[in-house]
Amino acid sequence: MKLWMRKLFVVLVTIFTFGTVVPQLSVDIDKNVKENSDVSDQNDRLLVVNDIEALEEIETEEKSDHSWQSLAFSIDNHSDLVTSFTAYSMIHAEQQSMMKFGSTIGDVIGDEFKQVILPKIEEAIAGLAERVPEDDLRQLVISENPTSGLGEKIFHVYHSNTGKDLIRFHVRRDHPPKEGYWFNFHYHTAEDEFLTHYDMGSIYWDKNTPPHWMSA
Repeated sequence: MKLWMRKLFVVLVTIFTFGTVVPQLSVDIDKNVKENSDVSDQNDRLLVVNDIEALEEIETEEKSDHSWQSLAFSIDNHSDLVTSFTAYSMIHAEQQSMMKFGSTIGDVIGDEFKQVILPKIEEAIAGLAERVPEDDLRQLVISENPTSGLGEKIFHVYHSNTGKDLIRFHVRRDHPPKEGYWFNFHYHTAEDEFLTHYDMGSIYWDKNTPPHWMSA
């Protein structure tokens, strides 16, 4: 496994579990040894050192608001940069979505959301990452404050230098006559000044009014 991919894995797990889950680095190391029987003991020791150094760096990075930027500047290949940003964003997207739903709504629609809507979010983010210039891609940030109550915002992706949104992921409550309540997931982009409603799908709730977002 490439060193930057190993670091990416450690970064993602550490940041989003806040240190509660420790990646099985020893398993990765053992796998490297088995698959490369001709690797010397010195190189094996270097793998361990690299993993330890990565963890030490992350302990500082996880406290920063710009952890993606720190990781992004260590990736030179554009394709790898797009893939890494998409992977990073998807973990964050699921986290922010579950936070917005709250336990009351999340327990009901969480599984369907992950199966139906999250892949559409991934598709939209990957497309955005492909279109954004490489230098700007390194500067993107994912918002961390989904709106509670009746607000639509799940999360936005914005540029750290300008503060301007590039894409906004929202969920709207729909109540068609005699059809009960639905949650409509969609996004808007800065490319058309957020005018177009890009539909990602709807999930049925119930005939009864759903609780407010972030309800426990």
